[in-house]
Amino acid sequence: MATDTLSNQGHAHGHDHDHHDDHHDTAGTKLFGFWVYLMSDLVIFGSLFATYAVLLTGTAGGPTPDEIFELPFVLVETFLLLFSSFTYGMAVLAMNANQTAKVSRWLWITFALGAAFVAMEVYEFHHLINEGFGPDRSAFLSAFFTLVGTHGLHVTFGLIWILVMLVQLKKQGLTDVTRPRIMCLSLFWHFLDIVWICVFSFVYLMGVL
Repeated sequence: MATDTLSNQGHAHGHDHDHHDDHHDTAGTKLFGFWVYLMSDLVIFGSLFATYAVLLTGTAGGPTPDEIFELPFVLVETFLLLFSSFTYGMAVLAMNANQTAKVSRWLWITFALGAAFVAMEVYEFHHLINEGFGPDRSAFLSAFFTLVGTHGLHVTFGLIWILVMLVQLKKQGLTDVTRPRIMCLSLFWHFLDIVWICVFSFVYLMGVL
């Protein structure tokens, strides 16, 4: 009888171990698949940067970069996004410490910073269009609106994703399902931060200097 009990416990332990390995393998597969997605996104942004470089001088008698870019304004945007990457990193640390409430709190802060970034970008676009410097004004402005707008759409999608994760955390907590999703979102958010640094340096900084 004791032997049967030990055997059953062994089988149960083995089953739990296999179950854990299955979740680990699934999480690894998700992260790998998301890396593949990010690489494809990198190709898209690379193409947009190349297009911008080619069309930079195509102003068609319209404004040049140094005439329309306000570097202090864009610096504030940049610091908002950089700090949001830090706050998301704090959310990941809280997740590793199994602190669900802290994860949610840091995600809310990240969302607020990201939303402020998007709001400033929308304001910039609205201001330029009101001044008559919309994407139809010149090839340069078309490339500018496309590149910066594509990044802004990605950040907006990231904000929606954060809201979805906040709802899932409230309902489910930290599980084998929510943890990989938080990590994938972390990769996505930091990727957008890196792309924006390239946008700031290549588009705004070089355009003003």
